[in-house]
Amino acid sequence: MVNKLRWGVVATGGIADVVTGDLRLLPDVDVLAVSSRALPKAEEFAAKHGIARPYGDYRDLLADPDVDVVYVATPHVQHHEVTRAALEAGKHVLCEKPATLTPAALRDVVDLARERGLFLMEAIWTRFNPLIVELGELVRAGGIGEVRSVRADFGFPLPHDSAHRLWNRELGGGSLFDLGIYPVSFAHLLLGEPDVVHAHGSLVGGVDAEIGVLLGYEGGAHALVGSSLRSPLKDGAVVYGTEGLVELPEALYNPSRMIVNGVERRHEQEGAGYVPQLREVVRRVRAGETESPSMTLDESLAIMRTLTRAAEQVGVDYAGVEAG
Repeated sequence: MVNKLRWGVVATGGIADVVTGDLRLLPDVDVLAVSSRALPKAEEFAAKHGIARPYGDYRDLLADPDVDVVYVATPHVQHHEVTRAALEAGKHVLCEKPATLTPAALRDVVDLARERGLFLMEAIWTRFNPLIVELGELVRAGGIGEVRSVRADFGFPLPHDSAHRLWNRELGGGSLFDLGIYPVSFAHLLLGEPDVVHAHGSLVGGVDAEIGVLLGYEGGAHALVGSSLRSPLKDGAVVYGTEGLVELPEALYNPSRMIVNGVERRHEQEGAGYVPQLREVVRRVRAGETESPSMTLDESLAIMRTLTRAAEQVGVDYAGVEAG
């Protein structure tokens, strides 16, 4: 590596645009390359963000010897293929959530990253939000006693359109893996991997339009989480302990305020909110570490198991969809 950590961005969609904007806020990062299936799109994206090297194929980006870290922002069905190829090319990887659509595919890239000694992380940016970090510390310190119950939801009405990625099984659509991953990850952060998973929801064209999931833990603690493409669910959470409660009134995925036993706490976000996650990747890669302790690969595997257990109960099956 040279002085700045050099990044390549695979894909030019909305999330890539926002995250790249935040990447450019880090002084020790150079967003060096971007790829798209259509070279003109890569060139347009590169011009907008001041990126020197646009490519018309992600394989060309991965072949660039100057790229140190790859940010994978493709549709879900391509995450496994691109992540595996990036690791094989010797690149560190930050992959958008969900990192894959099946436990087997995730295990494959986790094993490969560990074998090659490369950094790999699933981009669940919520884990690095300062209020979520503070909440985790508060709970571990017993600030609200023992956590007994968690409520968390994320959903919005989206008119059905079979071509839209969220309604299209072939693109890895559905509410659970795209939206529900946030409340599921939140429950994992506070309570760990559940012993019991009970799910109920509805299907449209092979994807879950809505789902409610009960996560049960030994001793009776539980989490009720939900996601929906049909209803405007309250995008927040409540954590109930034996000695108090914490409320996240809105934007569970990137909260700006938290109420602890009636007392409000706030934070001003950096950029669009992705900066803490990106800074963590830079810190770990520079230190020669291959995982983040705040979002470990074992944690991603556990979350994937929970998502899969819930999805199977409502009839969601991504077999044969995932590339690579």
